[in-house]
Amino acid sequence: MSVAGHHAVVTGGGTGVGAAIARALVGAGARVTVTGRRAAPLDEIAAAHDEIAGIPCDVTDPDAVAAMLEAAARRFGPATILVANAGAADSKPFAKITAGDLRAMMEVNLTGVFNLWQAGLPAMTEAGWGRMIAVASMAGLRGYPYVSGYVAAKHAAVGLTRALSQELARTGITVNALCPGFTDTPLLERSIETIMATTGRSRGEAEKALVADNPQRRFIAPDEIAEAVLWLCSDGARSVNGQAIAISGGET
Repeated sequence: MSVAGHHAVVTGGGTGVGAAIARALVGAGARVTVTGRRAAPLDEIAAAHDEIAGIPCDVTDPDAVAAMLEAAARRFGPATILVANAGAADSKPFAKITAGDLRAMMEVNLTGVFNLWQAGLPAMTEAGWGRMIAVASMAGLRGYPYVSGYVAAKHAAVGLTRALSQELARTGITVNALCPGFTDTPLLERSIETIMATTGRSRGEAEKALVADNPQRRFIAPDEIAEAVLWLCSDGARSVNGQAIAISGGET
């Protein structure tokens, strides 16, 4: 089975990795709904293809997520591919992180995944087929300094993936996480700017520090993550379930 004819929902789909995933899915024949908090980038990507629709949504609000899925289903039918890509990272030393900072990281990086998957599960169960994919991070598999809240949230998203995959193993629905290393996106640009501002390093020095853990010494391209999503949706990956797949050039 390919993605052709399926309806996919991609959160954080207006820019970066989410936009690359949306374009890859529609290129393979899927109908795609992209969501995010800002309407402008959603409108821009939707304007480029008749089979992409944009619906603004805050993934941390379960009622908003349910309403978004209902609206998306009216346009393209029930969604059987759910890509939880929305995320955010906040960089602070642990001693300066507040409880509110930690909650904010959990809300978007964990609760956003939970809300999408829980609201979308009934349609997948009825169809007897589905793909739940979280775009997590290498931060869900290892630790990094100065982003402990983000790391904790991404570890939690990987844990949710592993638990739910076992629960749904006999339903025709697979649940997996993709864990990219540092990826060439607007989020990476903000990380580079933060390093430059807080350390006085040049751009080149900041970039070198971020790629140091990648044995290939390069940033991951959004298209690489998009291709992994297509593979997880394919018949060839029907036995791939409960996995946290590193896309990191060999970083461990």
